[in-house]
Amino acid sequence: MRLSAPTIPDVRHPEKAHRADNAQPRKPDWIRVKAPTSKGYFETRDILREHGLATVCEEAGCPNVGECWSQGHATMMIMGEICTRGCTFCNVATGRPDALDAFEPGRVADAVKKLGLNHVVITSVDRDDVEDGGAEHFARTIRAVRRGSPGTTIEILTPDFLKCGPEALETVVAAKPDVFNHNLETVPGLYPEVRPGARYFHSLRLLQRVKEIDPEMFTKSGVMVGLGEDRQAVLQVMDDMRAADIDFLTVGQYLQPTPKHHRVDRFVTPEEFAAYEKAARGKGFLMVSATPLTRSSYHAGEDFARLRRARLERLGRA
Repeated sequence: MRLSAPTIPDVRHPEKAHRADNAQPRKPDWIRVKAPTSKGYFETRDILREHGLATVCEEAGCPNVGECWSQGHATMMIMGEICTRGCTFCNVATGRPDALDAFEPGRVADAVKKLGLNHVVITSVDRDDVEDGGAEHFARTIRAVRRGSPGTTIEILTPDFLKCGPEALETVVAAKPDVFNHNLETVPGLYPEVRPGARYFHSLRLLQRVKEIDPEMFTKSGVMVGLGEDRQAVLQVMDDMRAADIDFLTVGQYLQPTPKHHRVDRFVTPEEFAAYEKAARGKGFLMVSATPLTRSSYHAGEDFARLRRARLERLGRA
């Protein structure tokens, strides 16, 4: 039985309607990707539709969707398709969400099993309307995937649980995902414009607390570049992350979804990304992915395997 998708508002971003249009510059050659046409892409799409699941791949307009879905990889987005925040970089619809779907964790688990995933990434919208920010829903989804696919490793990309008590994070960590990811997204000086509903040091502390609760859990975070930051500010974010004992860093190019979104300040060159990767490795991250098309879940399974090997090698040298 094919489930119908939730209703998305006619205006995806009402909070941005008053903003002046920003020109969308032409993408350089190193950013362009081909439209998806493969059989694997459509098979993945059909399985997700069959289970009534949303993906951040579609909702956020990820440029890698064709490549990932062709390989049967998708990032599940739970708790609906409507976010309670209004980040100026994000293409996910904003507004008043529907109630949480108690059957969604089971559908995610069924889809993971049908896709035969070795590694799955599960993310969500922000749900400031829910008392625990959706922490228990995350935990139920993790447990459902574990039951249905015990050999699958699980990576979560969570909201910041800004308006919740400490027990929200404890609930998610207790469900034992293999990787806990929460993106800082940008440098602190750009937060008022880019992430007005978030707080830089709260997000940083969230990741630090994961390690305090479970020192063996891998942590991960990412930033976008090309929003107007400078190199020194990005390097300082790396230092902040290492002080919080974050294992894995992703750095990718910001791409502007619509004229109403934050402008692209510039397209960072592949050579600059290589320099960011070199700097991050020098600062002690176990894994770094820094390319124009890097996204949080791009090649996440392969990166997780390398992340585990890097930890074992580091322990072997200790």
